[in-house]
Amino acid sequence: MSLLETPATGTSPSVSHPLDRLTAAEVDATRELLAPTLTPTTRFAYLGLLEPPKPAVLAFTPGDAVERTVRVLLLDTATGTGRDVRVSLSDGRIVSDREVDGAVEGHLPILEEEFGAIEPILNADDRWVSTLASRGLTPADVVTVPLSAGHYDDIPATDPGAARILRVFAFAQPDPSALPWAHPVDGIVAYVDLSAAKVLQVLDHQRFEVPQQSGNWDEAPHAQAERTDLKPISITQPEGPSFSVEGDVISWQGWKVRVGFDAREGLTLHQLSVADSTGPDPSVQRDVVYRASIAEMVVPYADPSPVRFWQNYFDTGEYLFGRFVNSLALGCDCLGEIHYFDAVLADETGHPKTVQNAICLHEEDHGVLWKHTDMFNGMNETRRSRRLVISFFTTIGNYDYGFYWYLYLDGTIELEAKATGVVFTAAYPEGGLEFSTEIAPGLAAPFHQHLFSARLDMAVDGTANAVEEVDAVRVPRGEGNPYGNAFARKATRLTSEAVAQREANGAVGRVWHVLSTERTNALGQPTGYALHPEHQPLLLADDTSVVHDRATFGTKHLWVTRYDSEERYPAGDFVNQNPGGAGLPQFVAGDRDLDGQDVVLWHTFGLTHFPRPEDWPVMPVDHAGFTLKPVGFFDRNPALGVPKGSSSASSCSAPAAAGDGCCGA
Repeated sequence: MSLLETPATGTSPSVSHPLDRLTAAEVDATRELLAPTLTPTTRFAYLGLLEPPKPAVLAFTPGDAVERTVRVLLLDTATGTGRDVRVSLSDGRIVSDREVDGAVEGHLPILEEEFGAIEPILNADDRWVSTLASRGLTPADVVTVPLSAGHYDDIPATDPGAARILRVFAFAQPDPSALPWAHPVDGIVAYVDLSAAKVLQVLDHQRFEVPQQSGNWDEAPHAQAERTDLKPISITQPEGPSFSVEGDVISWQGWKVRVGFDAREGLTLHQLSVADSTGPDPSVQRDVVYRASIAEMVVPYADPSPVRFWQNYFDTGEYLFGRFVNSLALGCDCLGEIHYFDAVLADETGHPKTVQNAICLHEEDHGVLWKHTDMFNGMNETRRSRRLVISFFTTIGNYDYGFYWYLYLDGTIELEAKATGVVFTAAYPEGGLEFSTEIAPGLAAPFHQHLFSARLDMAVDGTANAVEEVDAVRVPRGEGNPYGNAFARKATRLTSEAVAQREANGAVGRVWHVLSTERTNALGQPTGYALHPEHQPLLLADDTSVVHDRATFGTKHLWVTRYDSEERYPAGDFVNQNPGGAGLPQFVAGDRDLDGQDVVLWHTFGLTHFPRPEDWPVMPVDHAGFTLKPVGFFDRNPALGVPKGSSSASSCSAPAAAGDGCCGA
């Protein structure tokens, strides 16, 4: 690593906290500091805030000097060479600048500009043009879909590890309004060397008929009469929302959380804390999670055919799904009293671009919070729940993903991922396909998974934490259990990183408790939060497969590591064409002690998708996620103070009879 001492050309724009989101002025300042090192072919593959280490942030008090460091990944499109640069805006200098070894470490993320360069390269190649012509098509009849190439030995390049490669499918588009995903030109794939701007190979494996049925949702045969019997639902808060926002910090019902946004991870949450309504001083904020994000996701496909065996995408590391964030619309993506946050990103020339309404903040009713009708003392009480929603949507090619963080009145935290959009398609020949579903005449959707990795940097009542795996277990009939009805709870302390690589088990209701090793509740129990997984399948690819080596995070539902500020991404810093073994396998190699330490949870969750005809032509939302619930964190139910009728447009003022629908006497 070479250290460059570049004099400051200006000072860092004023910020009030180390985790404040980057401003447009800071993006400009970063580009100006880097200007002497840039060439006409240099592009900004990534620009983001390099957050200070956790101890420095926790020690920060208002009025302290704020250190601002930016990490930039620079790509020379002429050579494919990548640079990993760190720039201090506080000191006005380049702190470090090193070349990334693409063959060993992997390549920088794929640029939008590179996607746009594909068609001219292909259209100039005789093999591509003649392959299309053999199917009665010209380049003008198709759109190309460039995809990450992975790391396989079938790439016919002189040095496939060093070259930036994309693989390309074709889809017919009969007219500009047609949905190309309905018309795959299946059986062919092109390999393109981006840096050399040439086609390495066109594989013409098999001839399929191009499906002809329209995929436009509002055209025959899909078009349906618009429903006229859906009555309006009005979401109103006549006195305004219950949350408040100051800068990046949200306060709501005892919760405080700082919002961030990153081109790679998208929405990030920082310093989640909650006031303890059950403690001696309800105004005291107690830490729960220091930082939460979706740090990676992979979409591996199950079709082993020669044109598709390589098909898997790391939408976070290879494409940077945060940069494709949607601008949300009131009444469509969010309802009610909304507060929006804009996202400031850098374009590929290093200039700031602002996505308006990138993050949506609102409250919503969530049914019954707690309820009891008692036969002895006449109690008849119901309280309604509500939750605070912090969300964003991003579109990666054919899929759209929404990520919704929920905070609840009872101290629960939940993450819900919503997958929708258009399924990736192929041809479906007579006789069928073993690894696909026919979703329309002659049209297939291959089986695939969506596996997400949530990085949960925990801080349950401080940074001295431990993790226990808790199972429900049967107790054999015998002495102490003469009638065989007993069952128990088994807690196993995960004391090191080698031990803390775990799989969920729905048969025993497995959860993982993150416990404070320094604080107990009024009953003498350690305070904690429990991670509740959904018990869905892990990575289904074979243990010897390339995607297994590159997406090893997806082979366990839980990994626990000792905190290290440099360990941010479960599949490694440079995922594009990475040979494998990066990220979590490297992090846990030292088998660090975890008991009473500053711990980070990495939770794999997601969907295994066997597509249905109902998923075409546009897929209804499918859901995946996890929950963090307090366990011994509070001394009793923390939602006893929720007033009657708190989430309803009406409430009861008279004594209620059992079952009359009112919220309590």
